[in-house]
Amino acid sequence: MPELSTPASPLHIAVLEDDTELREAILLPGLRDYGFTVSGAGTSAELYRLMLSQRFDIVTLDIGLPDESGLTVARHLRELSARLGIIMLTGNQDKHDHLHALGAGADAYLSKPVDIDVLAATLHSLARRLAEKSTGSVQPHVANQQTPRHWRLETDGWCLVSPNAVVLALTAPERCLLSVLISAQDAPVSRETLIAALSDNVYDFDPHRLEMLVYRLRRKAIDAAAGNLPLLTSRGAGYLFVRGE
Repeated sequence: MPELSTPASPLHIAVLEDDTELREAILLPGLRDYGFTVSGAGTSAELYRLMLSQRFDIVTLDIGLPDESGLTVARHLRELSARLGIIMLTGNQDKHDHLHALGAGADAYLSKPVDIDVLAATLHSLARRLAEKSTGSVQPHVANQQTPRHWRLETDGWCLVSPNAVVLALTAPERCLLSVLISAQDAPVSRETLIAALSDNVYDFDPHRLEMLVYRLRRKAIDAAAGNLPLLTSRGAGYLFVRGE
């Protein structure tokens, strides 16, 4: 069976971005595809109103806002809670913005245009760090401590972690595909079985979508320096996933 963490509620993310098209057409639907519960705001005032009625795990903030600097918002949020995750987004490449963001209490800083894959992986990584910090479960470093040398699913299957500890955030179809393949324990899984897992109507499912999904996963692993994904084509049988040691 795949190694999954204990099922938990989806992370609730607030996205403060004044560019309506970027927020509504790219960031919000993109993050929902990665399994997050997401709420959007165009101004700091709108974000503060949302926070009166909803609890958020992490807030992503644009530095340049129409009504208030994102840095000021970050400072205010950090004063309200030490446990809230804060990620700053900006189109400015100036290193001083980076330093100011961290000084204002941000946990991470990403440049725009941000890749949704990178943002989703950063959100999962930050969520794990915050959880370890709140529970005191961070393990001390040991020089000869062995790390798992196999590919594994974490965060209820929403992340694939490579043997070299690179975290790949997964979309819902990617999560479904890998869960079925890893559950097969290195045995081939037919294309028909995979398509049935991916779609409620196998007759309307274009088989090329499965091929593109496999290609995208392989490409994602290479682009993230995770190594070659052991998602192999089994001629005449479908696909198999070889986890390793």
